[in-house]
Amino acid sequence: MVDGVRKDEEFSGTREVEERHRINEANLAAWMQEHVEGYQGPLKVLQFKGGQSNPTYKLETPGRNYVMRRRPFGKLLPSAHAVDREFRVIAALGKQNFPVAKAYALCTDDAVIGSAFYIMSMEEGRVFWDPTLPSQEPDARHKIFTSKIETLAKLHMLDPEKIGLVDFGKPGNYFARQVDRWTKQYRASETQHIPEFEKLAEWLPKTVPEQKRVSVVHGDYRLDNMIFHATEPRVQAVLDWELSTLGDPMADFTYLLMQWTMPGLANADLKALNIPSQDEAAQIYCDVTGMAVPDLNWYFSYNLFRLAGITQGIAGRVRDGTAANAKALESAKRTVPLSQASWEYAQKAGAT
Repeated sequence: MVDGVRKDEEFSGTREVEERHRINEANLAAWMQEHVEGYQGPLKVLQFKGGQSNPTYKLETPGRNYVMRRRPFGKLLPSAHAVDREFRVIAALGKQNFPVAKAYALCTDDAVIGSAFYIMSMEEGRVFWDPTLPSQEPDARHKIFTSKIETLAKLHMLDPEKIGLVDFGKPGNYFARQVDRWTKQYRASETQHIPEFEKLAEWLPKTVPEQKRVSVVHGDYRLDNMIFHATEPRVQAVLDWELSTLGDPMADFTYLLMQWTMPGLANADLKALNIPSQDEAAQIYCDVTGMAVPDLNWYFSYNLFRLAGITQGIAGRVRDGTAANAKALESAKRTVPLSQASWEYAQKAGAT
C-alpha cells in the first residue's frame, strides 16, 4: 500500500527545470501576453516530474496556472511529437464538453522558445499512478474505474465529422497503417535485432481484422493519463493526446482491456479491492457503445507490438540524447520482453 502511495508522489508534482530543458522564459511571457486570453504575469516556469515524451511545464502566474507542452529539442523521428495535433484535438473535444484541459494557444514558431509548443489550462485534481488505487476506499475504486471506462466510450461515440475532426486522420485501414507506422518508427530507431519483432512485422499486416467503425482514438488511454476531480471519483481531464488520430475504436478498447493482463492489475485481488474484472470492464464500455468484445488475442498482440515500437523509439532517443527524462532508459529496456509477449498472443491468434 505504501509503495503505491509513494509511486503517486514520485511521479506527481514539479521540480526546477532541468538544464537541458531550459527555455527563454522572457520570450515565452511576451508571447503569452499577446496570445493567451486573460494572461497576466509575472511568470514562473517549473517542470513536471512525470512524462518522458513531450517535455511538460507548469507555468505559474498570480491569477492562474497553465501547462505548456513542447516538442523536444534536437533530432526527432518524422511525425513524432506533433504538438499541433494534440492542441487541435483537445480544442475540438473541449467544445463537446468532453473532459479535457482548456486549449489556450498554439505556437509553431521555433524562434520563440526553440520548438513548437501549446498552452492549456492547469487542471487541479488527482493523478493515480498505481491501478490498484491503494489510497482509495473500495466504493471509490469502482466508481473511478467506471468513470474511466465510460469516458472512453463517450469519446468513441463522438462523430469526427460533426466535431470538426473529419481530416484528423485517414478513416480506413487503421490497424494496417498503424502496424506500418510502428514498424517504420522501430526501423528508424533500431538498436538491436529482435527475432519476434521481425516475425510480427510480417504476420500482423496479413491478418488485420475488418474495421467496422471510425472514431477519434486516444492511443494511450490509461489511468495515469487522466486527472480525476479533487474529491469526486470522476474523470476531470484526459491528458496526453500525442498518439491520437482517427481510427478503429477497438484499438483503444482492447488497449484498455489489456491493462488487466499487465503488472498492477494482473495479480491483484480485484474482488477485495472492488475493481471491475476485465469482463465487467468490457461490459461497462459495451453498454454505452453497443459494441461487442472481439477475440482479444490479435488485438493484444498488436497493442504489445505497438508498445515495442514506441519503446524502441525511446531507446533511439536515449542513444541520440533527446529523451526527456531519466526513466526513458527503463522504458527502452522493455522492447525485447514486449516483442516476446506480443508474439505469444500472435501464436494464440494462429501465427506460426
